[in-house]
Amino acid sequence: MDVRFVNEVRGDAIVLMATEGGALTSGAHALDVRLNGALTRAAQAARFTGGSGAVVEVLAPAGIEASRILIVGLGQIDKIDSLSIERWAGHAVKRLLTSGLTSIALVADGHKGVTAAESAARAAIGARLAAYRFDRYRTKLRPDQKPTLAELAVVTDGPAAAQARYEHDAAVVDGVHWARDLVNEPANVLYPEAFAARIKTTLEPLGVDVEILGEAEMEKLGMNALLGVGRGSARQSQIAIMSWRGAKNKAAQPLALVGKGVTFDTGGISLKPGAGMEEMKGDMGGAAAVVGAMKTLAMRKARANVVGLVGLVENMPDGEAQRPGDIVVSMSGQTIEVLNTDAEGRLVLADVVWHAQEKFNPAAVVDLATLTGAIIVSLGHEHAGLFCNDDDLAQALVSAGQAEGEAVWRMPLSPAYDKMMDSPTADMKNISGKPAAGSITGAQFIGRFIKPGMAWAHIDIAGTAWKPGPYEDPVSPSWATGYGVRLLNRLVASRYEE
Repeated sequence: MDVRFVNEVRGDAIVLMATEGGALTSGAHALDVRLNGALTRAAQAARFTGGSGAVVEVLAPAGIEASRILIVGLGQIDKIDSLSIERWAGHAVKRLLTSGLTSIALVADGHKGVTAAESAARAAIGARLAAYRFDRYRTKLRPDQKPTLAELAVVTDGPAAAQARYEHDAAVVDGVHWARDLVNEPANVLYPEAFAARIKTTLEPLGVDVEILGEAEMEKLGMNALLGVGRGSARQSQIAIMSWRGAKNKAAQPLALVGKGVTFDTGGISLKPGAGMEEMKGDMGGAAAVVGAMKTLAMRKARANVVGLVGLVENMPDGEAQRPGDIVVSMSGQTIEVLNTDAEGRLVLADVVWHAQEKFNPAAVVDLATLTGAIIVSLGHEHAGLFCNDDDLAQALVSAGQAEGEAVWRMPLSPAYDKMMDSPTADMKNISGKPAAGSITGAQFIGRFIKPGMAWAHIDIAGTAWKPGPYEDPVSPSWATGYGVRLLNRLVASRYEE
């Protein structure tokens, strides 16, 4: 979608703002005056409330070239923020994307706490996020099912300032879209080697150094926890290591981002139920978030040192597959009794977070993983679970999530839970064996591979990496959400960037 910032209202459709109660904002009011109050009369006739996402549509309005005008609600005036503006634009795009129209004009007014430039830039961001589609494998779409919008004009008093703000923020959309594409891809297309190759071809031209470790290299490093997960698959496990050195001091400690990349999870020998297993193509959502964030950071040339590491495996059951009761020696030297082969993500992360610390001595480690169904029981699909051993890092992530609409909720860590992972035959077991605190014990397991004094956060995104339809959030219009890209980008910008 081609995005422009202009100071005149022109397009096949014009989208205006109103607040709860139906009050038109300044730009909408000015157009209403030109149309002799036609918009106010139409809103009243439609019993338009101005609530978030409420829409009144005026077709073929007299006195103007546009074929239709939409008044879209922002919600309560005292609660309007930049995310409200994104959703406002998203509602409009969602309604018009396949309408047959090719261009729309969003009249984006500023509000208390949201400048005109920020409002216009966020409207463009919301529109692009809402326009996302994953139609790569759909060959029989009817004409009325295909997107037609190609041009977006955002109307604002200061186009140059809005353009500058948009250029600063736009890279996040590219990162989110890529993460969504990766999660939406079927596992027969996006298997570990293919994922690693896609990382290399996408990120290296942007200035990111990419190193790929194959199974031979991982065996030399002693990564038996990760390798055990992939033993039952015909696909070779991989680790992709991405380095972005944007700080003035290229040797300064980086932030390490680690992602779980199980490209398909059958559960292994501890086989999952068949119903819903197709969703396990998205079990690499943590890896998608990390690589999407690395793309965003590189595109906007972030002034920070950041490394991303993703463990890419496929968890399948065959004669070579890992068995319940097996004991593996992790890269750290700690031994793990594998009681359930479907608790595989923590085995992958155990070796990757250890390697991140050994290789880069980072300032902090943040890992993302679709780790446990238990976090969905706790938090549903609205928050990711945050487990953190450092209060400052935890607060930075909470604040980043609030600013970007990717909410996290801090969960407890405690030695009492840690004891639940003790094994009588190894240093630890990979599940507690108790039907309680599953997301906490998963985090406690990963925490055993964090070195003393290392700031660390684990984010369980099992409930947020993808969401069941219907997709009510207009800026997240697909099964795959791309969750985590915006969160990580904001964390880097607010805490680690110069």
